[in-house]
Order: sequence, then structure tokens, then C-alpha cells
Amino acid sequence: MPRLHAAALGAVAVMTVLGGCSPRPGAAPGRAGIERAPFGTLPDGRVVDGVALTNANGIEVRTIAYGAIITALRTPDRAGRLDDVVLGHDDLAGYLRDSSYFGAVVGRYANRIARGRFTLDGRQYELARNDGSNHLHGGHRGFDRVLWTATPFERGDSVGVTYRYTSPDGEEGYPGTARVAVTYTLTPRDELVVDYEATSDRATPINLSQHSYFNLHGGGRGTILDHQLTLHASSFTPVDTTLIPTGAIAPVVGTAFDFRSPTDIGARIDGADQQLRFGRGYDHNWVLDRPAGAGLVPAARLVDPTSGRTLDVSTTEPGIQFYSGNFLTGEKRGKQGVAYAHRAALCLETQHYPDSPNHPQFPSTILRPGEVMRSRTVFTFGIAR
Repeated sequence: MPRLHAAALGAVAVMTVLGGCSPRPGAAPGRAGIERAPFGTLPDGRVVDGVALTNANGIEVRTIAYGAIITALRTPDRAGRLDDVVLGHDDLAGYLRDSSYFGAVVGRYANRIARGRFTLDGRQYELARNDGSNHLHGGHRGFDRVLWTATPFERGDSVGVTYRYTSPDGEEGYPGTARVAVTYTLTPRDELVVDYEATSDRATPINLSQHSYFNLHGGGRGTILDHQLTLHASSFTPVDTTLIPTGAIAPVVGTAFDFRSPTDIGARIDGADQQLRFGRGYDHNWVLDRPAGAGLVPAARLVDPTSGRTLDVSTTEPGIQFYSGNFLTGEKRGKQGVAYAHRAALCLETQHYPDSPNHPQFPSTILRPGEVMRSRTVFTFGIAR
């Protein structure tokens, strides 16, 4: 059986789209609000909608229909100063030319599939190979590089937007027509709830994730090496030299991968560890500690001691990929011309394990006709006093 997560989601009510809801322009002080405006135009002439969500506390999440990308996320520090804590670009052109997946929804299969192939129901499928010999984040034109449709909504004190995309049979080599919805909901509790839903008319692997790069200093300043990270995981999936899981599930105890208590990211990142050498730092999947029958469970906690900003991540997914920005080099310039230096940000990608279609011992990612894949991840923003 694939992950349906229906029971898990039942414990936390799913926000629904209000038919005919007209977005309110702007957000008055102390009120939630929605803004909708064009963000740019694709080379083929299609307009890319932008939708900004603001809650009563002033937290702002800006998104666009291209790639269902989160372009900005403004949260306060301990002095109440708002700043943008995710990397990205000021305009559509930046996203069109960049391949870093800044803020995007990645799929049809997030992370890697070995040699760009898998066998399903006795048939072998060949996928696009866009990461050396492997398939990464859906291929050359994954979900990060397509235009989604946007439906903003409000419900009570929460505001949100649902992005929908239909992936045709054979896109990037995947079987079946997959209909996908991703909903961003900003709540008055300073939560960004990300709900994923998918169906398919043929059996297909599907694994969706949100690929925002976080730097809680704000403005892409400095590195994340001084951020303190906790991962609620007692094991991880070791990889080979191409970052494909070996199939083993290894304990973190006694290794540089033990983040069960708050640890500075820079404390062990350059240690003499073969797995760190393979990833040029951290670029691995952690197996989340999940009690039997649990739905939404804690996955990670990130703290910036300087600004006081905190980020807590919970999810219904079995794993989380912690990527420490190892391939940022300073050559890419983002918002306001800031050069994104080595390890200027990190990703916390809730997910199923990489290369699961080729590892039957891993939790299944196969979605079959008549089934619905549902998954939820919650990003909660706060302040450590």
C-alpha cells in the first residue's frame, strides 16, 4: 500500500478552498490578508500569478504559480524586526535561468532515482538523467519548471493558496497522468501548513517535497554553520559517491549525523567522515522516529542564536533530507544582488526516502489508480528569548 496518510490528516483538519472567495488586497494591521498580482510572463506569453499571504502577526509568505515557488518568507527576530529567511530571486527571469530549486515544489519524484530507471509491475521505465547518471527532482522539466494554476482562499483567520498541476502520461518518463495539488495555508499560530494531494490513472511513483533554502539570519546574510539543528531521527540512509542510498539504514549514534540534541551545524560538517565527503557536507536522508500509528510527528528544529528566530518542522512523511547548501559557491546572486555563499542556507525537505522505487525494503512511493496520496508538512516559526 502507498502512503495515503488519511488517518494522519484526520487529526489535523485540512484547510479547504472557499468557492468564489475574493482575495482581500493587502493586510490591515492585525488582520490576515491575501494579495494577488502578476509576477511576470513566461517566454510563451503565459502570465505567472503571484500570491502573497500575511497573517495577523505580520508574517508574510510570497508564492508564485511557476513551480509553486515560495519566493519570500518574512518573520520577526527577537526585536520584532521582520526579514526574509529564504533564498530566491527578485523576478521571474532569475527563476527561469537558475537550476537551484529555490523555494520550489519538486516532483514527480523529489530527490534521486538511481541511473534514471525503475521497474514497476514487471516493466522498466527510463527517466530523464539530469544529475550525472541519475534522475533528480523530477528531471529536466520537473514540477519546479511548470506553470501551476493558483486558487487563493481564506478560512477564518487563516489564508492560503492551492496550486494545481496535471502531469501528462510520459512526462520526463513517468507513467500515468498525475493530478497534483499543493496547498499553502498560513495560520494565526505562525504555521505554514503544506498539504500535498495526488491521484494517477496508472501506477506511478510520486514523492513531493518543498525545497526552500532557509537562513534564519535573514536576507541571505552569512552562513548557517552557527544555526543549531535538532533532527528527530535515530538513523539515516547512507549513500554512495553519487548520493544514491546503499539500501542500509544506519544508526546515527556516535557519528557526525547525530542531531538528536541541538547541535551547531558547523560543529562536525568538515570532519573526516566518508559520508560527509560524498555529500561535500550534509546532503542525506534521515529516517524519522515515528511511533506506530503516528501521523504528524516532529521532524526538525532550527534555531538561530543571533536573531532568536526558530523553525520547527513536523510531517506525516517518513524522512527528511537535510542539505547544508554545499553546492552554493557565491557565483549565484539572488534577491537584491546578494551573492549566495557556500553554505549560506540549508534545506529541510520532508519526503520519502531517495531511490525508493529501487529499494523494496523502503516505504513505498507507488500511487495506484483509485488511490489518493495525501501528505502534510507544517513549518512553525517562533522566537527563542
